[in-house]
Amino acid sequence: MKKVLSMLLALVMVFALCVTASADKAPEEYTGNLVIYSPHDADPLAAGVALFEKTYPNVKVEVIAAGTGELCQRLAAEAENPQGDVLWGGGADTLAAYTEYFAPYQCANDDVIGDAYKDADDMWIGESPLPMVFIYNKTLIDEADVPTTWEGLCDESLKGQIAYCSPSKSGSAYTQLCTMLFSQPTIEEGWALVEKFIANLDGKLQDSSGNCHKLVAAGEYALGVTIEKSAVLYNDNPDIGYVYPEANSAVPDGVALIKGCPNEENAKLFIDFVTGLDCQKDQNVNWKRRPVRADLEPEGLCALDQCNVGNYDFLYAATNRDDIKEQFNDLSVG
Repeated sequence: MKKVLSMLLALVMVFALCVTASADKAPEEYTGNLVIYSPHDADPLAAGVALFEKTYPNVKVEVIAAGTGELCQRLAAEAENPQGDVLWGGGADTLAAYTEYFAPYQCANDDVIGDAYKDADDMWIGESPLPMVFIYNKTLIDEADVPTTWEGLCDESLKGQIAYCSPSKSGSAYTQLCTMLFSQPTIEEGWALVEKFIANLDGKLQDSSGNCHKLVAAGEYALGVTIEKSAVLYNDNPDIGYVYPEANSAVPDGVALIKGCPNEENAKLFIDFVTGLDCQKDQNVNWKRRPVRADLEPEGLCALDQCNVGNYDFLYAATNRDDIKEQFNDLSVG
């Protein structure tokens, strides 16, 4: 019995030493590969990856960039043989609908991320809250006529002048759709609003959410529904403005560990990195992405309580995702 206990104690000590050694690894000691799936805009995505590569120079990074919907469908298709390691980006309500393809991981920065911005079972971690905005071109619409409510998007004077992406192609567009639904007293009244909104789009739906703010800035649309991090890039453009609509949402972009990924250690390292102080600060200061960390005040952005954030039924949005997208598509072609 004493020999068994001695052996168990020795094994525990060896395990502890291994964990300590792993935790004490220097950045240059991390090697191997990392495949990142991400729907983020090209510039902040490239900047975040470059900062990671500078910190961990011996990790070879490959980025697969596409829309959130496309990437999540890819996760499902690759479930038996995962090709990616981490999904960086995409609204958390979308990630919550695909948790069967993620593995739980409590990141190293868990203690400074509020419970509202992470999954209770650690299947995803929020990394940047995303208020929605209406971006507009001042050369095409008088500022006094810019709507400040979701109902205002149904004004017939705006018919055919609103840039909006298909919720089937974009996680942020899906969040915008749900925000519209939840802005009304009941879901039924929300769908009545959405039906009017679809009619006002006049058959024009974008294939990429990134196109919405670009088309408004280019003068092809008077107004666009987009996310804060895209709109603030035009702060120095005197022709472009944006407003935070009433009954808004601020669902965070998330990051998640892909189940069965081939490079799990590096994937966890990356999750810790993008929720870490250096990356969060860089993404905020240089790309105006709102930090999720409670110990980091956003620069160049208003306080979140000034963004008109209302009630967002996260569980409903996640569990009814397919039905909501299908109903939107049916109304769009009806």
